[in-house]
Amino acid sequence: MKLPRRQFLHLAAGAAALPAVSSIALAQDYPSRPVRIVVPFAAGGAFDIMARLIGQWLSERLGQPFVIENRPGAGTNIGTETVVKAPPDGYTLLLAGTPNAINATLYEKLNFNFIRDIASVAGISRAPLVMAVHPSVPAKTVPEFIAYAKANPGKISMASAGIGAPSHVSGELFKMMAGVNVVHVPYRGAGPALVDLLAGQVQVGFPSMPSSIEYVRAGKLRALAVTSATRSDALPDIPTVGEFLPGYEASASYGIGAPKGTPVEIIDKLNKEINAALSDPKMKARLADLGGTPLLGSPADFGKLIAEETEKWGKVIQALNIRAD
Repeated sequence: MKLPRRQFLHLAAGAAALPAVSSIALAQDYPSRPVRIVVPFAAGGAFDIMARLIGQWLSERLGQPFVIENRPGAGTNIGTETVVKAPPDGYTLLLAGTPNAINATLYEKLNFNFIRDIASVAGISRAPLVMAVHPSVPAKTVPEFIAYAKANPGKISMASAGIGAPSHVSGELFKMMAGVNVVHVPYRGAGPALVDLLAGQVQVGFPSMPSSIEYVRAGKLRALAVTSATRSDALPDIPTVGEFLPGYEASASYGIGAPKGTPVEIIDKLNKEINAALSDPKMKARLADLGGTPLLGSPADFGKLIAEETEKWGKVIQALNIRAD
């Protein structure tokens, strides 16, 4: 049967609109079952804290559990690859950030390209790290620590959340600029690193502020400096590293990513809800208490930040000749 031209064009137009209609309907129904947020570090660190804060908000707002799944290893690469290979349906998300930007240069061969294979959804927070020592360390200022380290070359251990983690590259940058010989001890996440720093098994670290600030306030760790360009409102009496080593600056960013190909309508829905969280007075106060600044913006804004950090830390890694084991 030959259709009249007008009827044929009408049917063709309707068929062409089906994918758009179905994806919009999918976004309206999303989520219809639990969503997992993969955290590529062990529990207890800043990534884990951020995931649980935003996951609880999304669970309450969208009516489905947002389940945190810790998949540590290889400096976020194991967890990231899990998400890269997941179906792009919005039910597997990644707590992403600065380590992903660092790894683009740190690892010569990866099974994925982060910027290409992970779609940016939304930023959450940006926070400085803290140069912190165990209270048994006699140094109470950055200059005193530098003098102490120079008097004890190779005898001081520096904990990090793993090779290439912000706590690692920030510490390596400090070592280079201060001219000190401190032994790097990598862990499988910020949580385990903090446990040993608190126990005095290692003497110094550059943990993120969200994961360490309560220990600083309780006197269990001594903060010598923050790594941001300016002092933090959360620890206003603590100087910056840059006050003693001009030009030093480091911070850690956190956000949500999804597998490439995730429907834009789902990404936009998540972005809208996360921005609503970051505008909520209670959430803003909680992030500020953790030393963080909310990263409101579009998916493209978070993607731009990751691209900028990839370029910045790529130069640092090459200059310091840092290599993944």
